[in-house]
Amino acid sequence: MSETRKLAAILVADVVGYSRLAGADEDRILARLRALRSDLIDPIVAVHHGRIVKRTGDGSIIEFRSVVDAVRCAIEIQNGLIERNVGLPPEKRIEFRVGIHLGDVVEESDGDLMGDGVNIAARLEGIAKPGAICLSEQAYWQVKGRLDLKVTDLGQTQLKNIAEPVHVYSLEVGQPTAAKPAPSANATVKPDTPATRKSVWPSRWPALAALAGLLLLAAGGWYVLGGRLTKPAQAAHLSVVVLPFANLSGDPSQDYFADGITENLTTDLARIRDSFVIARNTAFTYKGKSLDAKEIGKELGVRYVLEGSVQRDGARVRVNAQLIDAESGAHLWADRFEEAVADLFKLQDQVVARLANTLGYELIKAEAQRDERIAHPDAFDLTMRGRALEMRYAQEPTREHTNEVRAMYERALAIDPNDASALAGEANTYLVDRAFGWADPDVDYDAKIVGQADRSIAISPDDPRPYFVKSVYLTNSNHPVEGLRAADAGLSVNPNIANLHAARGLADNYLGHFEQGISEVGQAMRLSPRDPFIGNWHSFAAEAELGLGRFDAAIEEANKAIDAGYRVFLSYSMLAIAYALDGKLEEAKAALAEARRLNPKLTIKLMRERYPDFAWVSDGLRKAGLPEQ
Repeated sequence: MSETRKLAAILVADVVGYSRLAGADEDRILARLRALRSDLIDPIVAVHHGRIVKRTGDGSIIEFRSVVDAVRCAIEIQNGLIERNVGLPPEKRIEFRVGIHLGDVVEESDGDLMGDGVNIAARLEGIAKPGAICLSEQAYWQVKGRLDLKVTDLGQTQLKNIAEPVHVYSLEVGQPTAAKPAPSANATVKPDTPATRKSVWPSRWPALAALAGLLLLAAGGWYVLGGRLTKPAQAAHLSVVVLPFANLSGDPSQDYFADGITENLTTDLARIRDSFVIARNTAFTYKGKSLDAKEIGKELGVRYVLEGSVQRDGARVRVNAQLIDAESGAHLWADRFEEAVADLFKLQDQVVARLANTLGYELIKAEAQRDERIAHPDAFDLTMRGRALEMRYAQEPTREHTNEVRAMYERALAIDPNDASALAGEANTYLVDRAFGWADPDVDYDAKIVGQADRSIAISPDDPRPYFVKSVYLTNSNHPVEGLRAADAGLSVNPNIANLHAARGLADNYLGHFEQGISEVGQAMRLSPRDPFIGNWHSFAAEAELGLGRFDAAIEEANKAIDAGYRVFLSYSMLAIAYALDGKLEEAKAALAEARRLNPKLTIKLMRERYPDFAWVSDGLRKAGLPEQ
């Protein structure tokens, strides 16, 4: 039986006192449990992208790519059970214990999971109090600082049959943390609890509220930034407030949807490294008020203001958003998203993911333009400039461009050798060199790419970029299983990172899992449809279509890559292969001529070194006229 090792968030749930309940009335308890699964548990698991690995009698083992998804799912289920138990005597209530762990698991060919990742989650479930959720330290650190629930630190705990003690935290569902301080003497913020939050579906909201932004200590006009106190006048790089999105539907009952987009977008933007995002409690004090962006920027000490609106019209929802420079009042970016309504919460997640991916790039561009005017830039300024140059050169990289980007990161690292973003950025420049045939035989690429990516991850495990660099390098080095594992590790931190889905798609292609490759690349494009690197993703899709023998589709994807500006030898090589295998030899020769112009060293031998030895690669290139060596 074949098996795959990977990193996963595992949730184990079990009914408290099931034997006692079944002993009293087995038929009734079984009927209630089945109803809970079909009406409550399974739909919530599906919304949060979980996979039910197995049922264990009265319990379940569920796999998630992200701890955030697992915790959201668990909180929703526990709150749903609280509602359903209202009015029932204690001896008839169905309550769950839940354990969540992020760890290494082995997936067998039948989809079953084994290993310490599952065992620890199961033992955590066993020590949880009824209605509570126990997290291992590895899981807790993924959501620490984003929880509006009471958290009890249980310390180092010896779990049954687990060799080493595990640091355990217990989330007490239904018991919010103490309310945060009000933003000023004149503003009053109610505690952020289900009871104070408007919603037509109360059981959904505790899950959304479980994630919060950074803590704002505004009573004295000071903010917590990276462990130090800073005045608003010294606002952090990438400081932004997400104002409550306006509900333009004319139906107050739709406020929950607009508020949900605001809250979740606040959380996702807070994941951007070195960003400072005003907490939702403070942002919501501006709800319904007509204020100038410059005035808000001064009050909160932020550089950027994001505002928007939501309008539901029949079966469609339209979301408008615009990013404003709080110093000048200038509009930096605006966009509109319009989607069909199927599942509102799924739609909400999609809109937030697209906005967060797009805004990440827009904020980097805005910061880079601002920082170009600084006479003595610091490491962060230089890193932003490097990122902006990468995006500018994304579709037509050259060796000169890559050297220019690397110089920015080298200057940043000269100032701060432990700048995680600069480490990942410099590693990426070496990845580009190797991928496009500019490798230097005197450079240790394992050290420059994997070594620096690992250092970046150790310094800043929430930053998705080093996972991407590591994944693509390992895949391009013909180690796609390790590449897949690196992408999954990044997606466990944040499942909405578009380029990690693309990296996963590339690894799937190398493994011959072409349908899955197309699915992952498609997800990247849905998350970031205007991404600077989208031409690269179309090239990945062309590879997958070739692997499936769908030559017309491969031609279309390769042309989309080129049309998007990704005019590199790989795109033209894919186009040449597709044309040749489709019997269009003249077109194939023309595409190959352009590929060889862009890379005069291109041979079948080079392509075999870069790709798995798929017959269609060599066959197509031979038919197009490429020499063996």
